[in-house]
Order: sequence, then structure tokens, then C-alpha cells
Amino acid sequence: MKEVIGAMSALITPFKNDKVDFVCYEKLIKRQIKYGMDACVTMGTTGESATLSHKEHMECIEATVNICKKNNTLVLAGVGSNSTKEAIDLAKFAQKAGADAILCVSPYYNKPTQEGLLQHFLAIANSVEIPMMLYNIPGRTNISIDINTIQKLHNANKNIYAIKEAAGDIERIVEINAKIPTLKILSGEDSINYPILATGGCGVISVTGNLIPDKIVNLVRYANNGDYKGCLKENADLFEINRVLFCETNPIPIKTAMWLSGLIDTLEFRLPLCRISRENLKLLEKTLEKYEVKQ
Repeated sequence: MKEVIGAMSALITPFKNDKVDFVCYEKLIKRQIKYGMDACVTMGTTGESATLSHKEHMECIEATVNICKKNNTLVLAGVGSNSTKEAIDLAKFAQKAGADAILCVSPYYNKPTQEGLLQHFLAIANSVEIPMMLYNIPGRTNISIDINTIQKLHNANKNIYAIKEAAGDIERIVEINAKIPTLKILSGEDSINYPILATGGCGVISVTGNLIPDKIVNLVRYANNGDYKGCLKENADLFEINRVLFCETNPIPIKTAMWLSGLIDTLEFRLPLCRISRENLKLLEKTLEKYEVKQ
């Protein structure tokens, strides 16, 4: 079983005339690979997966796999849904398409119990043979995966090998490490990448990495080599850009930053997401002047 860990970006999805711009998407993926990312993460929160059709969702997974396999890079495919059946269908498709692992967010809106979460994630994991990473982001889903539930899931199916943590709770990271030492933890919040890496995390799934992949790669490499001073410095250097990229709902700021930096040709969102406010646009422009965005 190949575990997908290390430095990764949660890829944005570029649109052109309200359709996925696959030409641009390929360029963005190749840029991630160029700067040393360990894997590409497609169809997560940052990829606006909630507003893509199932056909588009599958096409994005397929496109990511096709590009990454030609460049010896792993793929983590987002397959989460608030419908277990829908998530299973996406998981099976991702496996068939050649994804190396799947990423499953907690079901949103319907607010299941912990028993419901247990059954949901096990049903998905048992439907495929590739590794599965849980994704805990209660600020969006309105439900957190209890640590006892995570432990039961990991014990029940060893293919549930990791969790992407975006709860903003370092004590929770410490507890997961203490109670489930064989589970891999990845940071899902750029603002606390360093604390998570320094507390046993083995990678990050970054929003900022879309824009500055080289610095996110350096951050993770420092931590993996035990150079926590270097990791801390890199994290401090990224503080301002990490903060401004969450001045409005993700992925509005990161997509805007990539457009301002010439990495995407068109700036389009699908409603209910919309363009950034004038005040935050100015703030974003001012912050970008402090960073080198490599093409």
C-alpha cells in the first residue's frame, strides 16, 4: 500500500465560460510537479467540488491521474459527499482511474451521529482497495470526527491510513498521535502547518501551495529532515500570505491571487461563490508584492 503523504496542494479548479478549463488545469498540475510536490490533490474544498457535476468531478480526477502518472507523481482524489452511495461511486471511479488514494470529507449538512460517521467511512473504505484519508473540517461540515471514532475506523480497516486535520486544534493533534500512533496526520490549515508538523504531522495539504509550491515543499522537507528551525522560519515567512488567503471564503482569495499572478487566464467562480470584495482585493494585491511567485 502506497501511502500518500508529504507536501501537497489542494488544487483549484480553473473555469472558462463556466466550464472546467482543462488546458489551464494541466498547466497548474505540471507546475505543482515542477516544484517538487509529492502528490496532487484533486476535487477537495479548494477545487470547488461542491459546484461541479459528477461528470466534471470524474473528469478532473481522470485528468489529474493522466498527467501525474506521466510525471511519476501520486494522486489523492477527493470523493467526499453527504451521500454514502455517491461517495462510494466516486471512490470506485477514482480507483479505476488510477488514483493512489482517496480523500473523504465528513458528510456535510445532514449532521450524522458518530455511529453514522463510522458506518459511512467504513462503507467507503470497504468498497475499494486503495488507501483512504479522512478529512476533518468541522467549520464547514458542522460535525467533527471524534478521536474514538477515528481509532475504530483505523482498527477496522487499515486502508484508512491518515487524516487531514483542519479543526484548528493542536491539542487534538497531540491526542490523535498519542492514541493512534500508526495513523498519519496531515495539516489542512496553512496557518498552523508548523505546529502540526512539529507535533508528529507527516505532511500538509495546502491552499497556499497553489501559489507558492516551492515554499510549501521546503516547509515539509525541513520538518521531515528534523530541521524544525528551518521549518519554523519558512512558516513565519508564509504567515502574511497564509492569513490573507483566508480573508474570505476559500477558494475566493487563492483563485484571485493566482489570477493576479498570471497563473490562470480567467477568474471565474460558480455561485454561490463570487468575486472578492474591493477592500480585500487591495489587501491581497499589497500582500502579493512581498512574495515571489514563480511561473
